[in-house]
Amino acid sequence: MLNKSTVENVLNAALSRGGDFAEVYVEDKLVGNIKLIGGNIENNMTGREYGVGIRIFDRFNAIYAYTNDSSEENLIKVAKGAAAALNGKSTERAINFLKGELTDYNPIKTNLFGVEKKNKVELLKRAYKAAKEYDDVISQVTATYLEEEQDVFIANTEGLWTNDKRVRTRFTVASVANHNGEMQQGYFAPGASMGFEFYDYMNVEDIAREASRIAKEMIYAEYAPSGTMPVIIDNEFGGVLFHEACGHALEAAFVSKGTSAFAGKMGQMVASPLVTAIDDGTIPNAWGTTNVDDEGTPTRRNVLIENGVLKSYLVDRLNGKRMNTQSTGSSRRQSYKFAPTSRMNNTFIDAGTMSKDEIISNTEKALYAKKLGGGSVNPATGDFNFAVMEGYLVEDGKITKPLRGATLIGNGIEVLNLIDAVGNNLSHGQGMCGSSSGSIPTNVGQPTLRVSKLTVGGRKGEE
Repeated sequence: MLNKSTVENVLNAALSRGGDFAEVYVEDKLVGNIKLIGGNIENNMTGREYGVGIRIFDRFNAIYAYTNDSSEENLIKVAKGAAAALNGKSTERAINFLKGELTDYNPIKTNLFGVEKKNKVELLKRAYKAAKEYDDVISQVTATYLEEEQDVFIANTEGLWTNDKRVRTRFTVASVANHNGEMQQGYFAPGASMGFEFYDYMNVEDIAREASRIAKEMIYAEYAPSGTMPVIIDNEFGGVLFHEACGHALEAAFVSKGTSAFAGKMGQMVASPLVTAIDDGTIPNAWGTTNVDDEGTPTRRNVLIENGVLKSYLVDRLNGKRMNTQSTGSSRRQSYKFAPTSRMNNTFIDAGTMSKDEIISNTEKALYAKKLGGGSVNPATGDFNFAVMEGYLVEDGKITKPLRGATLIGNGIEVLNLIDAVGNNLSHGQGMCGSSSGSIPTNVGQPTLRVSKLTVGGRKGEE
C-alpha cells in the first residue's frame, strides 16, 4: 500500500516535535449490502473506503489524525500537523522494519466480490419466501446480505511491518408477526469470516424460518411476570449478557482509568467457580477473528476468568503502557477514521458439565431466556438491563408457556457469582459492538446456564 521510504518519512515526521512512538495504519475496504423488503430489492450498494490513520504517543497520551489522501507529501503534512500538539524535540530515528510470519485463521475459498449479484439476490428471495410462508401470521419480512473485504497495513517506529486481509459475510432476516393489532419481531443474523462458501454451510431457508418462528412464538405469548426469580439463559445469543455486562468492564480502556467494576481485582474471585470466561481472536473463520489486531499485534486466546478467578484484562498498546502490562492482541477499530482501543473479539463463557435438559429438569420455577435482545450497561458499576427477545416459563422442571416483554435487570459481577449451573452446549452468536473506536464485529457465546436469582421486569406483575 505504501513503500518503506514513505512510511519511514511519515513516522519521523510524526516524531518531529517529540513523542516516543508513532504508527501508520492504512485501510482499503470494499463493502456490499443488498436489502430485500416485502419481496423487493430496496437497497443494492457497493462501496469502497480508503484512508490512512497516523497515531503518536507521548508517554501516556495519544494524538490521532487521519486522511484519505495517501500521497507522501500529504501524509507528512498530516503527521506534522498532529505532532504540532507536542512541544518536544525531534526524535528522528532509523527504523529497521521486520515482517513476521502470521497464522491465517480465516482461510477463504470463494471471493465474495467475485460472485455475481444475481446469486446473492437469489439467496434473499429464497429466504423471503421461506420466512413469509412459515405461517399466515407473518406480515412482513426483511432480508439483508452483507459482504466485506478489508485490507489493512500497519507499521510503527518499533519496526513493525504487517498486513492482514479480513473477509466477512452476514445474512440477516427479520420477520414481523401481526395478530389482533399487535406486532412481534423475530430476528436471526448469522455471519462468519468466510467467503461465499459460508452459504454452503448455512442454509438461508433455515435462517428465515428461525426468524419467523420467534415472531410467531412471541405474538401468541403471555406477558412475563415481574419479580426476583431464577433465570435460565440459553446458549448462543445469551452470551450477549456477559459481553455487555462484564466484557466491556474487562477492557483496559476502562480498567486503566479505574472506571471498571473489575479494576484492582486481578487474582481475586469475581465469579462462581463454575465460570471460565474467554476472549479468543483465533477461532477459525469466526465473525470476530483476525490474524492481527488493529495495532498489528497477533491475536490470541485470552483466559479472562478461570474457575471464578480474574486472570486477565483485554489490553491494547496505549492502555498497556498506562497499566505497565503487555498488549493481549485486543486493539480494534471500525476504520481508519477511529483510533484503536481495547475491544473484544470472540467472547464467551466456556462449557461446563451439565446438559441443558438437566439444568431445566432440576429447576422448579424460572424464566427461560432463549434469546436476548438489546440492552444497556454501565461499565463502571456493571449495572445492566436486557430485553428478552424470546422467553418461556419453566415449571416443575419443564418448559411450559411462552412469555414476552421480559427484561433482565442486575449487576454483572453479582450475576457471575450467582451462576449455579453451566451447561455443556457452548455455542456462539454474531453481533456488532459499539464503543469509542466505532462499531466492530464480535462473537458472543456461552452454554446454557442458570442464575439462581435475577430481577425480571415484566408487565404481568409478580407471581
